Amino acid sequence: MDHADDWAAQRTEAARVQAELLAARQDAEHARAEALLREFAAAARDAGLEPGPLQVKGYGGRGTARTSLRGWYLRQDRTAGITTDGTFYVLTAPLSSLDRLRGVRPEPRRPPMILGAGGKDGSSIELAAALDRLLPGWRGA
Repeated sequence: MDHADDWAAQRTEAARVQAELLAARQDAEHARAEALLREFAAAARDAGLEPGPLQVKGYGGRGTARTSLRGWYLRQDRTAGITTDGTFYVLTAPLSSLDRLRGVRPEPRRPPMILGAGGKDGSSIELAAALDRLLPGWRGA
């Protein structure tokens, strides 16, 4: 193996290790967020915070579609929510006319610790802050 091949192999291995470390960090973040949402859902039920129907918004504000989900919206723009068991959903999707008429079944997602991270300025909020807005003092209860 010449020097160029050795260098390329080292760079490939370094990239693989970095990708594994990033995946592990992301998995740990999702696990913390999932635990926080389960804890919140239990506290909300205990406090009598009434869940409501969750709807999916069409991309670009193009209508809404009902779902069978009940829970709470995490963002004021209603683009993320959790169900009564603490499952996280992104509540935006491309909606057809048929979707708006019949409703949709969104798939659960792994939650982030910061909602809207990487979005436009002022559009992100820490998950804990979003939960505190829904039920102030819930962690002390």
